[in-house]
Amino acid sequence: MTEQDTDLPDSAHPPMAPEEPLCIIGDIHGCADLLENLSLKIAAEVDADTRIICVGDYVDRGDASAAVLRMLMEEATQPSSRLTCLAGNHEDMLVGFLDDPQQAGPRWLRYGGLQTLASFGLRGVSETMGGADLDRARDDLRAAMGAELEAWLRGLPLHVQSGNVAIVHAAADPELPILQQDRKVLLWGHAGFSRRPRADGIWVAHGHTVVPEIRQQGGRLAVDTGAYATGRLSAAIVGPEGTVRLVST
Repeated sequence: MTEQDTDLPDSAHPPMAPEEPLCIIGDIHGCADLLENLSLKIAAEVDADTRIICVGDYVDRGDASAAVLRMLMEEATQPSSRLTCLAGNHEDMLVGFLDDPQQAGPRWLRYGGLQTLASFGLRGVSETMGGADLDRARDDLRAAMGAELEAWLRGLPLHVQSGNVAIVHAAADPELPILQQDRKVLLWGHAGFSRRPRADGIWVAHGHTVVPEIRQQGGRLAVDTGAYATGRLSAAIVGPEGTVRLVST
């Protein structure tokens, strides 16, 4: 376990001030074992009123995407759940494959879709597959997922906000309010996100871009520590008074 308090002043921004305690979990990418491990550590660290938010990218690259999705859906759909799961660009590619396998399939398979299909028990698919073979792979995936999981994936929100902390998957256009962001920007990124500060005092917590450790800088809180490659799945626990504690596997 890696755990520490951070005190990284940012003169251009007011302190983070969410309306409730937040626990923001980085990109999971099919690492079910790390998710289980981190969840136990988080449970020991947070109070019952803490809102837990996953920033997306639950599938691809790791070997257990199916297990991750089922774990998250089971928890998030409980009546008293404090878990919110955002959509990431890898969920976007998966849904694109379900909608149009011949158009979206080749790209998704190159960026981790093969591992996700295998996690649902679907093997024998290759990156060079095309035509009717991709249609059959889509049909098999849809059957293996089931209608409930597919509907849950399609309904994932793109952002949430608590006080002056907005949580998104990839980025936000620094020139636009959070509610006016383009879907593609939230899922895939924005060229000016890491270079231009926001003028509205909003902190943007995000995944998508791998950092060696959780980074709090320039009105941005980056939480993706590359779990599938590093074995480190991380979370930032943000208090209403602006304190940030880091927990990781």
